[in-house]
Amino acid sequence: MTIVRDNKAQNRFELDTEGGLAFANYRQAPSTVIITHTETPLALRGRGIASELVRGALELIRADGHKVVAGCGFVVDYLRKHPEYADIAG
Repeated sequence: MTIVRDNKAQNRFELDTEGGLAFANYRQAPSTVIITHTETPLALRGRGIASELVRGALELIRADGHKVVAGCGFVVDYLRKHPEYADIAG
């Protein structure tokens, strides 16, 4: 099982993969996390790693009692496809 972590020092969620680091940059606002950019190593794209990263990030955001704002297209699409996160979509 892979673990997404919140690297608060760099304002990004991170997921270690066998081919590098996938990450999602964010900005913190009062009780809201704005995910501004997601990035997966080029060689690993198309394997669902970005989805795994975003899912883990959303779980961390939910656990903190915050809302999420999708500031990048990938997260917009992910939230559209996963209505189970509608409760935290800001």
